[in-house]
Amino acid sequence: MNRGSIAGGLLAGLGGAALANAALRRRAKPLEPALDGEHRTLEWNGIDVGYAEAGDPADPDLVLLPGINAAGSNGEFREVFDDLAAEYHVVSPDLPGFGTSERPPLRYSASLYAEFVGDFLARFVEPSVVASSLTGAYLLDAADDLDLSSVVLICPTERGGPDRNLPLRELLRSPVVGEALFNLLTSKPSIRYFNADHGYYDVDRVSDAWMDYEWRTAHQPNARYAPASFISGFLNADVDLEAELASVDAPVTLLWGREAGITPLSRGRDLATAADCRLVVVDDAKLLPHVEFPEQALDVITEAIER
Repeated sequence: MNRGSIAGGLLAGLGGAALANAALRRRAKPLEPALDGEHRTLEWNGIDVGYAEAGDPADPDLVLLPGINAAGSNGEFREVFDDLAAEYHVVSPDLPGFGTSERPPLRYSASLYAEFVGDFLARFVEPSVVASSLTGAYLLDAADDLDLSSVVLICPTERGGPDRNLPLRELLRSPVVGEALFNLLTSKPSIRYFNADHGYYDVDRVSDAWMDYEWRTAHQPNARYAPASFISGFLNADVDLEAELASVDAPVTLLWGREAGITPLSRGRDLATAADCRLVVVDDAKLLPHVEFPEQALDVITEAIER
């Protein structure tokens, strides 16, 4: 095969990928908020951040911080948000680069998210906080400068991906090819696979409507930039979870799915022992026990706040 044929094939392939990318962008309708309540926006470091707010502002403040994944949003708290708002003033942001928040083409980092978490929580007076997965590490990184009432961490981890891989990040950020690769990673079959593999013990508990929302949030304009940093390891937090947990000046509860694979229960037991904090285990759940078993999660969160 001569060079002209190879070049022609590459150009044809790129053209086909560009057309496919454009078709997917047209299919993804604008994203509505995932949670009920009032949807508001604040500007943080030049980024418009969307957040949901519900409940009586005179009630104690409770902030729900979602974890990070390629299709992440504050909709992670959809099964508990309304019930918590009956007792608390509940606020849950979409992290910068995800959900209804603005998604500028930044090279996102763990320090960016730790700074955001600290600044967002500083808006409240002694809030209670629930943080999921990798965002738990960002909360601990910022906790020294915060006055918190109570903390619930759901399967916390300091690592959301491999060691830092610069070529992978830049590949995913690239036009046409990067967008095409990200579209494959966030196709509907891939979303269902990842949900079943490590998100949910019983993926049939997840509605088709919710997985469609995850697909749409992953296909909004600029959707790939924050996940590109996540997938390539640039959102791994440089914190010692055991030491940071032990230093938190508030009651801490760890909520863990017994079947969690990425962050196994053995890590939860080690953290609870090292930091002398409470560990609550939910059977038949993986990384999202608050979605699979919301009643149990509500009890845990309420008890943690009352402590």
